[in-house]
Amino acid sequence: MSTLTSGLQVAVIGGGVMGETLIAALRSAGVEQLTVSEPQAERAAELTERYGIESADSARAVAGATVVILAVKPHHVADAVQQIADAVRSDAVVVSVAAGITTGSIETALHDGVAVVRAMPNTPAVIGQGMFGVSAGSSVSAEQLDLVVELLSTAGRVAVVDESQQDAVTAVSGSGPAYLFYLAEAMIDGGVAAGLDPQTARELTEQTLVGAAALLAGSQESPEELRRRVTSPNGTTHAATTTFDEQGAAAALRAGVAAAAARARELAG
Repeated sequence: MSTLTSGLQVAVIGGGVMGETLIAALRSAGVEQLTVSEPQAERAAELTERYGIESADSARAVAGATVVILAVKPHHVADAVQQIADAVRSDAVVVSVAAGITTGSIETALHDGVAVVRAMPNTPAVIGQGMFGVSAGSSVSAEQLDLVVELLSTAGRVAVVDESQQDAVTAVSGSGPAYLFYLAEAMIDGGVAAGLDPQTARELTEQTLVGAAALLAGSQESPEELRRRVTSPNGTTHAATTTFDEQGAAAALRAGVAAAAARARELAG
């Protein structure tokens, strides 16, 4: 992470879960000039002590920053941008991780030409296994986009997408961890119903999902092909997946993703 350790100054506006996640990732990557702006004094003190960083009000935090990360709730973005608009450097890049907030809406509140990048994270970022969908605003240079990708890569993987695809990103990866947890709940319940004790059912489910995800991530084969290899004709897996098809599980999941994307569009206004 040479770029991140060569004079980069980062300001994180908001010290909640995602703000702290990115602070922790950047500190681990060697970023030394890091400032957080968090209105709750006790929380700000906690972050400065835990990560050895500075704390300041938002305008002071962004004054010298190369990168400004807006890690506040969507309904707080407008106020946060207003507070920093006159202090942001003209050559800085502002990165918003607030769901549903467009680059255009932030650009209009900043001085002309300030670069804005929109990023959709997900919760596995807290363990460095996140997935970020990133979209460049109208004033972002190739170098600035590369910097943002490198920065967010400290907390997981990054896909650059057109901003028109951000609702789909939200539906697939932003909300996606909840789908897996939903599946885990059902698998554990099914295991208990089949005679396992809850602890064993959870252990079996957790490692099965972790192992299967790692196998998928490390394979060039499609999910369909990997599933086929586990499924013997008229065997136990075939019995399960046939039941899933009969119950409409795949169709329900596709419909759920579509519903999440539609809701994301509604929230974006």
